[in-house]
Amino acid sequence: MKNVAIVYASTTGNTEAMANAILEGAGASAQLYRADEADAATVLAADVIVLGSPAMGSEELEDSMETFFSGIEGSLSGKTVALFGSYDWGDGQWLVTWEERVKAAGASLFGESVKAHTAPEAADIEACKSLGKEVSA
Repeated sequence: MKNVAIVYASTTGNTEAMANAILEGAGASAQLYRADEADAATVLAADVIVLGSPAMGSEELEDSMETFFSGIEGSLSGKTVALFGSYDWGDGQWLVTWEERVKAAGASLFGESVKAHTAPEAADIEACKSLGKEVSA
């Protein structure tokens, strides 16, 4: 099993629910951190980094996730990163932009990013659990 670090930001609880489902899928090999409390060195030491954020403003990362991600972005080369999050308006462009930043930093993007429109529904929660299982395998 791989060591998995799940770091998330959440303003309404939607992205937090997704993070908890990923943790459930990943099992004992995963650790869950809020973006405003995560230690960059600990997260960067993980085999797989899973990052989640709601879309804010004009499809941007939530502030604490932007701060955390910007802090580790220059150290992602060679790392495996998976992304997830929730949004209310727009079409999910914040996630596409985030994927591009991850790739530009030299990281490998793990599979399909998981996104939920507003509150995650049962299918979204199942997709998050599956992501957790896949990244920890």
